[in-house]
Amino acid sequence: MRRIRIVGAGRAGTALSRALRKVGHDVRGPLTRGVSLSDATDGVDVVIVATPDRTIAEVAAMITPSKDCVVLHLSGSLGLDVLAGHPRRAAMHPLVPLPTAELGATRLLSGVTFAVAGDPVARELAQSLSGTIVEVADEDRALYHAAASVAANHVVALLGQVERIAAEAGLPLQAFLDLARCAVEDVTVLGPKSALTGPAARGDWVTVEHHLAALPEAERAGYRAGVGLVLDLAAAASLLPDATVAAEPVDEPVDERPEVRAPSVALTT
Repeated sequence: MRRIRIVGAGRAGTALSRALRKVGHDVRGPLTRGVSLSDATDGVDVVIVATPDRTIAEVAAMITPSKDCVVLHLSGSLGLDVLAGHPRRAAMHPLVPLPTAELGATRLLSGVTFAVAGDPVARELAQSLSGTIVEVADEDRALYHAAASVAANHVVALLGQVERIAAEAGLPLQAFLDLARCAVEDVTVLGPKSALTGPAARGDWVTVEHHLAALPEAERAGYRAGVGLVLDLAAAASLLPDATVAAEPVDEPVDERPEVRAPSVALTT
């Protein structure tokens, strides 16, 4: 087990400190603002910087480098360069939302995926939490974090749209959550291409037109963007019927590939 000092008492730092203690690590902190960090590496094997991305470089620069101590950050988007000056550097990003310290600690111990880089201690800590591990190099961090943002933030935003549209019909969001859960489960088992269903995927443009006519104007752009994503996936999965291949021209096509454009729906305004 490792001796660990955590810098940052937000949701990530507090959740991680609880999880690491639960599996037997000697965890000091998390340290809050205003505490001197110059000797943060003293007496520990690892210092974990669990602060917002914009402050990681500044916080790391306050810590006196040590050849015996790893300085590790939790950012998904940043590389190891923000820890410049420290001879042993690492990154460990948990692919799971941490909305509260208690729920976050539980999730961190549930076998979630951790993206690691740098010093092997990052992999060691993730393994101690029973995590699934992926290696992400600095040059791939932006793409990795973009995928993570789509998987979490964009899904939440889409469910926000579901909530608004459902309210127009006098229905609660809860009525649609089992549908969303089952769709994610289908992707888990079958993969996105085989899990795809719905009117756009099968070229039912009459139904899509009815949707657009019924939607409030403010919701149509989001719906059209979703149709475009469905068409991309349907084309990759060879799901589009022949009728959609001979699409008539549209004012604002989904993309430059006519074989995946809807007859008159795509992204017209």
